Amino acid sequence: MDFNMKKLASDAGIFFTRAVQFTEEKFGQAEKTELDAHFENLLTRADSTKNWTEKILRQTEVLLQPNPSARVEEFLYEKLDRKVPSRVTNGELLAQYMAEAASELGPTTPYGKTLIKVAEAEKRLGGAERDFIHTASINFLTPLRNFLEGDWKTISKERRLLQNRRLDLDACKARLKKAKAAEAKATCEGDTVPDFQETRPRNYILSASASALWSDEVDKAEQELRVAQTEFDRQAEVTRLLLEGISSTHVNHLRCLHEFVESQTTYYAQCYRHMLDLQKQLGSSQGAIFPGTFVGTTEPASPPLSSTSPTTTAATMPVVPSVAGLAPPAEAALCLEEVAPPASGTRKARVLYDYEAADSSELALLADELITVYSLPGMDPDWLIGERGNKKGKVPVTYLELLS
Repeated sequence: MDFNMKKLASDAGIFFTRAVQFTEEKFGQAEKTELDAHFENLLTRADSTKNWTEKILRQTEVLLQPNPSARVEEFLYEKLDRKVPSRVTNGELLAQYMAEAASELGPTTPYGKTLIKVAEAEKRLGGAERDFIHTASINFLTPLRNFLEGDWKTISKERRLLQNRRLDLDACKARLKKAKAAEAKATCEGDTVPDFQETRPRNYILSASASALWSDEVDKAEQELRVAQTEFDRQAEVTRLLLEGISSTHVNHLRCLHEFVESQTTYYAQCYRHMLDLQKQLGSSQGAIFPGTFVGTTEPASPPLSSTSPTTTAATMPVVPSVAGLAPPAEAALCLEEVAPPASGTRKARVLYDYEAADSSELALLADELITVYSLPGMDPDWLIGERGNKKGKVPVTYLELLS
């Protein structure tokens, strides 16, 4: 019990000394040991990394789960170290409602059949969204969260310890400075030879004794300063190594960012493929229901943002004719068998996804195969002419990766 009380009293004394030093520094009454410029830059970069990592993490969570109540629920499950229950995505819920509506309204009617087709597509979209959320959470959110909850907490702890060591060092410097000033004053008073007829000998003896006491105090303060300086230097080196590790953190986050972009690209490519398949199914069924109607008009529902925008071609979904024989006037007279490739302008392309030809003018594609492609004057920019061996046909640009 006595040991604990002594330790408590010692800790209280250290805390009081640090508080006094900190207060005097704030009021400009005490000197402060400044860190070197490189160390300050490391601290600034670490703080920026932490702040932006928090913002990116929070906004990515909003992107993956827009519902704030669901995010709070998932956060509580994680804190309680319990498995987060599986949640139905909005697309899967919409698919369920459409399937139930088709069952009740009549699955054999045109409207019911269309509801079933759209429900299947929405279900696939929901499944793709679920896979994307799962992949992004593991490959992107988890590393960011591990940095904030692991590495950053360690860095913050060592920084607080370094701050305490600095306060101790500056307090020792102030104590040594005061002791030296008092010793010099006592020495000056002790060097004066007293006149025993006019001055009391007792004052001279007391001055000599005070000078010796202050000399001992200076020696003690210098010893404490050496110890404090050693502890400060050791802690500064530990903190410096942790701060320099932020560069490795950036490399790790860069790799995770690439994986996030890859998973997002895969997700949107799957969504586009599912919707393109649905568009073909709806186009063929609409052509059967309304035989006199031209399906897949080339005019968009709303005017395009910019005809010269580089993203317009990639973002616009190619229109797939659903009725054989229907083609734009510029291509109606085009006989692919009689078309010769241009002398220059042909390129190699890698097929990204499987593609089923809608009619005889198109070329069926298999994922990862290489074909030769080129464009002809007057063609739709969303399409190219593709050749594979002696086969030739139109191919959608969005299914290709142009190589050379």
